[in-house]
Amino acid sequence: MSKRDFYEILGVAKGAADDEIKKAYRKLAMKFHPDRVSTLPDAEKKKSEEKFKELQEAYAVLSDPQKKQMYDQFGHAGVGGNSASGGQGGGFSGGGGFEDIFDAFGDIFGGGGRRGGQQRHDAPMRGGDLECTVEISLEESAFGCEKEVKFPRTEKCSSCNGKGAKNPQDVTSCTTCNGAGQVRYAQGFFSVQQPCPDCHGRGKTVKNPCNVCRGNGLVRENRKVKVTIPAGIDNGSTLRLTGEGEAGLNNGPNGDLFVHVAVKQHKVFTRKGKDLHCEVPINFITATLGGEVSVPTIDGKKVSLKVPEGTQTNQILRVREKGIKALRGITNGDLYCHIFVETPVKLTESQKNVLRQFADDSGGSDSHNPKSKSFFDTLKGLFTGE
Repeated sequence: MSKRDFYEILGVAKGAADDEIKKAYRKLAMKFHPDRVSTLPDAEKKKSEEKFKELQEAYAVLSDPQKKQMYDQFGHAGVGGNSASGGQGGGFSGGGGFEDIFDAFGDIFGGGGRRGGQQRHDAPMRGGDLECTVEISLEESAFGCEKEVKFPRTEKCSSCNGKGAKNPQDVTSCTTCNGAGQVRYAQGFFSVQQPCPDCHGRGKTVKNPCNVCRGNGLVRENRKVKVTIPAGIDNGSTLRLTGEGEAGLNNGPNGDLFVHVAVKQHKVFTRKGKDLHCEVPINFITATLGGEVSVPTIDGKKVSLKVPEGTQTNQILRVREKGIKALRGITNGDLYCHIFVETPVKLTESQKNVLRQFADDSGGSDSHNPKSKSFFDTLKGLFTGE
């Protein structure tokens, strides 16, 4: 069976930069790490472990400039074919520290780790970050609020305090890797370190595992956290809650929780930056003669809007400082009122006669309808060629 392309395994383009390769490996390695999938069904756990081994092999080659060059030029043949598959000869022995999965395979060709030496397998490792979304109203985004979010995360088992066994004497050093957490497979000139298949890189085995976490030391729990939403926050903003992410390994710190804010659509207002926009219907008498109308504001109150004489549909009138205060601003934005002139309906005969009288008094003059005059003058020019 032919081996998959190393770049494809890491999900990066061929010739990707070292930083991109390292970032891709970190993300995938955390996802398929044996300690992260130990609570899954056996079939899924086995698949994850295979993917993890595949990731390590790919990263071992692409993170080393010399091997990367050989791989880019000759493919798998340039780096020894199935060098990480166990293969022939050599067997395995305890290796350096497994806890730093980002520097795994550091001891290749008999050399030291990528950081100049072996790492302790039980060194603390930071937990992964989590994400969730909280939905709020426009009013809540304007004035701030407190929301509760619920999300699942990996936590230290409270029954065994994360040790994997209630009795500390039941936790012993792994005899396969001698507590190193890694084993070294050798084939010809190649020597590749991998997680110990028996202890999954932890360096320890549990005789009588905790009946809650099954010896893993971690459990999956649903957590509730209160999030303070600051006034002025906009749709699509992200809040960071330090230490509310996945539990760390070997007493390492928790990751962080990133809360994405989604602001629900409002029935009246539309937000643009710190300004608010709304449509205000007025009758044609007010539009013609001018006057004042009452318009709502985001704080639930109303403000008087002065409508000038001869106001037209789609004309925009501004009410200063009735918008939203920006997240890091001092003053509020403005409220922009988009005018919509309503045509009266269900008129009485008497009312219709009044309008007919107005039309007769106008004498067909276009001076009362400047936009109509401009429109028909333009049409006249189009059809007459003027």
